[in-house]
Amino acid sequence: MAQNVAAFMENVIAKNPAQPEFHQAVQEVVETIWPVLDKRPEYRTHKILERIVEPERVLMFRVPWLDDKGEVQVNRGFRIEMNSAIGPYKGGLRFHPSVNLGILKFLAFEQVFKNSLTTLPMGGGKGGSDFDPKGKSDAEVMRFCQSFMTELCRHIGQFTDVPAGDIGVGGREIGFLFGQYKRIRNEFVGVLTGKGLNWGGSLIRPEATGYGAVYFAAEMLATRGDNFEGKTALVSGSGNVAQYTIEKLLDLGAKPVTCSDSSGYIYDEAGIDREKLAFLMELKNVKRGRVKEYAEKYSSAVYTPVDPNLDYNPLWDHKADAAFPSATQNEINGKDAANLLKNGVFVISEGANMPTTLDGINQFLEAGILYGPGKAANAGGVAVSGLEMSQNSLRLSWTREEVDQRLQGIMKSIHQASVDASKEFGMEGNYVAGANIAGFLKVADSMIDQGLV
Repeated sequence: MAQNVAAFMENVIAKNPAQPEFHQAVQEVVETIWPVLDKRPEYRTHKILERIVEPERVLMFRVPWLDDKGEVQVNRGFRIEMNSAIGPYKGGLRFHPSVNLGILKFLAFEQVFKNSLTTLPMGGGKGGSDFDPKGKSDAEVMRFCQSFMTELCRHIGQFTDVPAGDIGVGGREIGFLFGQYKRIRNEFVGVLTGKGLNWGGSLIRPEATGYGAVYFAAEMLATRGDNFEGKTALVSGSGNVAQYTIEKLLDLGAKPVTCSDSSGYIYDEAGIDREKLAFLMELKNVKRGRVKEYAEKYSSAVYTPVDPNLDYNPLWDHKADAAFPSATQNEINGKDAANLLKNGVFVISEGANMPTTLDGINQFLEAGILYGPGKAANAGGVAVSGLEMSQNSLRLSWTREEVDQRLQGIMKSIHQASVDASKEFGMEGNYVAGANIAGFLKVADSMIDQGLV
């Protein structure tokens, strides 16, 4: 098997040079689903693997805009429409200087399997720009979003491709993007998710990814007759995902002790309680400040700035029971994984997309801990986006309780599908294999049903 996987990956790398994140995402999936191909040779006959790693469409365009000084700025825009076998393309837009083709292809590839797992009819896509909203005025962000959507609007639609937010794209950006779409297309439809509640958004959408990651972890703990009561949890990031992960951990009786941003992280041994969380949310969502200010306000917290010379992240080197990487890709490397295991962490639920390197994943699997990979654990966000699409189509809105109940049901069924698939193919307890296989089977069968497309 290893030889076949290596030969397949050699071809993928040759066709997609200088895209390491995409190579990593493909390898992780291919390694786990290879036994499926042995059991079901029709997938080989139909060249499903070769087709599933190729995007159906890649869009790349320039985005010119005026800054507040009246100077012209130029960024690059992207949309990767990866796979529409089970529904319209669905996936976020990321505005961050690190955005490039390889990162968006990895995200779009992951999204295909994640969306399949939600049980909702959504294909996979991803997009964004190397634009950095940090430090920009609202007027500059608006002008950029309007220019970006002027091009993107011709490629998306409620039955074609429905983008959402991701890193750097929150409620403000979605509002500006939606306004421009409506203005150009002269139609009010659910073409974006993550909208404001007054104009088609869904309750629980901002909370969904964080809540879902905790619900998934709770399902994993339940398989061992355990729960979150009294558990200490490490959380990275301080955006939507991290904030609502912390909130739901508090609901379930856990003690979150960390959060971070690109400048550094805080460790609060006393725990981030409701009052401290409210301060953090005000700091990040309204003031757009840095987590350092948390440590300045609360003496129980210690702030550690980022040290680029370190080959590990000290955030993951604290005694704890659970970890929720909720910041960005590859934030847990091999050394971090070893530190987590050494410090007693036995349940990990990924709020971010592919936050753990292959070396780290292998260590978690070998240790036999409860490890929920991003495509399963953080599918709550896109699941509620799918529920938002349903509400838009029905021209109604569900209560907070209804949406939360549906979210819990979806996370339960994702967990069950992952467990069942891992059992069926002889890898019981391996949530990575289970999630990849469960997501793959639905997409692969749909592709065969639809002919050579």
